Amino acid sequence: MTEIPTNYLDPHVLDKVARLELRARLVVEGFVTGMHKSPYRGFSVEFAQHREYVPGDDLRHLDWKIFAKADRYVIKQYEEETNLRAHLFLDQSESMNYAHDGGMSKFDYAATGCAALAYMIQQQADAVGLTLFDESIVKQVPPSNTRASLANIFGALEQAKVREQKTKVGGVLRELSTHLRQRGLVMIFSDLFDEPEEVLRGLRELRGRNHDIVVFHILDRDEVEFPFERMTLFEGLEQLPELLCDPKALREAYLEEIEGFAEAVRKGCLAQRIDYVRVQNDTPLDVVLTSYLSARAARAKRRK
Repeated sequence: MTEIPTNYLDPHVLDKVARLELRARLVVEGFVTGMHKSPYRGFSVEFAQHREYVPGDDLRHLDWKIFAKADRYVIKQYEEETNLRAHLFLDQSESMNYAHDGGMSKFDYAATGCAALAYMIQQQADAVGLTLFDESIVKQVPPSNTRASLANIFGALEQAKVREQKTKVGGVLRELSTHLRQRGLVMIFSDLFDEPEEVLRGLRELRGRNHDIVVFHILDRDEVEFPFERMTLFEGLEQLPELLCDPKALREAYLEEIEGFAEAVRKGCLAQRIDYVRVQNDTPLDVVLTSYLSARAARAKRRK
């Protein structure tokens, strides 16, 4: 694959790329380049079973230990390689519309991440679907591994608009858990602005159905750093009122609150064996994917 200039993967540059499919391809190509031709690809890293080698199989997946012991060729198969049904859940509530000066909004950043993962998963010939939500489910594209379905996902993401609605992550996840009966990979893109207990309750119900869950916690740079200095009028989102205040007076308390919130969700995910990935929307998306999937592959390798 031809290496692409890394500046194309900067969130500020991606924001200027009109077509979401092109954004997705740039991110995926940057991710593959960043992996330095690693033998791990995408999410197919959970070892499940062996099968007999047939001509044309990728030799990288031969189990040489079995060959040495039994003098026969077998291929390692992976859980997601044969059964993967991926579900992308994207939050389009009003708080996702926030963007620091000159940056992508949290929603555009997350939508680009969803598009990139959908593109990558479909390239693996696995099934991927999309759910858009705020305080309820807004739109769904059922999981499929066809190019037509991928086009439907891109179309839904292109047409999606942030709505003036509150986030009810916990309630939506509980509702979705009743629909997803077949075990799959669930990837959630949200700022998670709901009560932590509600978020974790929804995740717990999904996890109880044996789904492999990844939470991409999307936060804006301003939300993490709170760089405001002068008297500021903060616009209320999700039906909250405006607030005029001196940011210096509340910076310490605010940062303690946001860090406490994120840490509560992280620990709750860890307790339920859910992957938690905190993402700041000024981080290049290929870096986010490379870091997460490399760590996932390393964990799978240690379990073998």
